[in-house]
Amino acid sequence: MRRLFRTKALLGALLLSLSTPLQAADFVSPEILILGDSQISFGSGPAFLEFFTDIKTHCNANKQQRHDLKKLGKMRVGVIGVRSSSIHSWTARSGRSKDTICKEDKKWRVNAGTYGFINMSGNKYVQIGKGKEYQFCAPKKSAFEHMFRDDYYDPKLLLLSFLGNSAKRWAESEEAAIADVEKMMAQLPKGMPCVFMTTAPAYSKKIVDLRLRAQKNLNTAFAKTGSRCSFVPGATPQTVLANQGNTSYFRLNKNGRVKDPYHPNERAAKNFFALEMGGICNAIFDQIGSNAPSIDQLMYDPR
Repeated sequence: MRRLFRTKALLGALLLSLSTPLQAADFVSPEILILGDSQISFGSGPAFLEFFTDIKTHCNANKQQRHDLKKLGKMRVGVIGVRSSSIHSWTARSGRSKDTICKEDKKWRVNAGTYGFINMSGNKYVQIGKGKEYQFCAPKKSAFEHMFRDDYYDPKLLLLSFLGNSAKRWAESEEAAIADVEKMMAQLPKGMPCVFMTTAPAYSKKIVDLRLRAQKNLNTAFAKTGSRCSFVPGATPQTVLANQGNTSYFRLNKNGRVKDPYHPNERAAKNFFALEMGGICNAIFDQIGSNAPSIDQLMYDPR
């Protein structure tokens, strides 16, 4: 009888474990989380990781700023870039936009590049939804809503890096940019310090010009919505001059022509961070510094 009872108990525990979605009981959230699109996977991921792992040095932090950085704890950095994704991919609760993150790519079987603290397996390329570090998908919930649930990701600083996949949408409509920012802010945890940085300039003038119009409308959207995130433009006169038309900053085919005008390479990413350092550092300390809004202030929403 005792053996039968023990067997039933074991079977019950097994069935419960099989019926319960994969959770992150032993998952430890990075203190600094960077989310972005395919530019991270194809060039900027290592640069993001290196920069944020050594903020003190890169930002030449003074005594007060070094004290402020203690708010970030151990400053473990996680970097995730999902191909063809944008803000609406992370806020969608269903449909094609959500599928960008949650549906397995039939050809490559992976859709993301990952670096740093969350990439413990050593495998750079992963499929979102597979593995305890990437449980972002649940029915009727967006990726943001599921990943920022109480028992999972809880970064002390969030940096978002997007532009290209929404460039046409934002370039054509300031209202669309405002709607996307409002939806994003509604789903990010109240009180979480955040920075939004648009991605690095592309190779061709046509692509750059479209993204500059999109960036302008997005910047306006952040201002008009009163977003608590700090906005850092990735396309500046300096970064455009560095990237546009520069074949050494993009992947080439055998005859020396640019084969991928959208994704600057790692060499370009290092230079991009050198040029953007001031803006990034200012945004970080605006969010976590002594003069940053308190959590009580951030939680007040006049809407």
